[in-house]
Amino acid sequence: PTRRSSDLRSQRVLSTENRCTSPGKTTVSAVTTAATSIATIDMEHTLTQLPIWSSLTEQEQETLRRSAFVRHYEKGAFVHSSDNECLGMLFVLSGEIRTYLLSEEGREVTLFRLYPGELCVLSASCVISQITFDTQMTAGMDTEVLIIPANIIAAIKEKNLYVRCFLYELATKRFSDVMWAMQQIMFKGLDRRLAEFLLAEAERTGSDTIRMTHEQIAQHISSAREAVARMLKNFSEDGLVELKRGAITLRDKNRLNHLK
Repeated sequence: PTRRSSDLRSQRVLSTENRCTSPGKTTVSAVTTAATSIATIDMEHTLTQLPIWSSLTEQEQETLRRSAFVRHYEKGAFVHSSDNECLGMLFVLSGEIRTYLLSEEGREVTLFRLYPGELCVLSASCVISQITFDTQMTAGMDTEVLIIPANIIAAIKEKNLYVRCFLYELATKRFSDVMWAMQQIMFKGLDRRLAEFLLAEAERTGSDTIRMTHEQIAQHISSAREAVARMLKNFSEDGLVELKRGAITLRDKNRLNHLK
């Protein structure tokens, strides 16, 4: 009955379309109504993948069974903004979430990306009052996330010392990611940042062909599309990469490594 009720709860959440607007962006449907794939998720198994699960009491585990739910975000959908409601703690099941800062002029600075199996507490800034900077989150591809509502994780944090320590440790890790991103922008030239990004993507995906547009790469390395396009053209002329429509193939990893 627990598993069935969890699956039904996931379907009810997804049956209501939630529309959010990112500052300076076109309104995008954040949550789709495609509940078919979500309904097949074993909620009990999904919850046991949480790093904090084994440290919860039986009562706290039951609370998560009743309250946690899964959402599906389409590629490009707006997931969270500090201006919106406190969403809660996110656990990525599939896809990718990009977290970034957005200036008043519309410039984006990518802070970090979240992949399957990773948690984020920046979407629960109301739970950890020390998180004071504004961030935006969008789905880099079709993405499914497990969400633990903010009020639930806040209540558990107050009673469970392990959960409290875990959340602060996770927040510290994300802050380190932010500092690394700032260091890249301030102290590394575009050629080095681009080379490092291409090599990291090839390693992450297990393929020397990176299927991204110039605009997507520019967002990830916090640069302008035109600047990325020019640098990729230089890389191509030097024999480092081969450019195709919507794809970049690495041809000389050794030289790219030396460049970064």
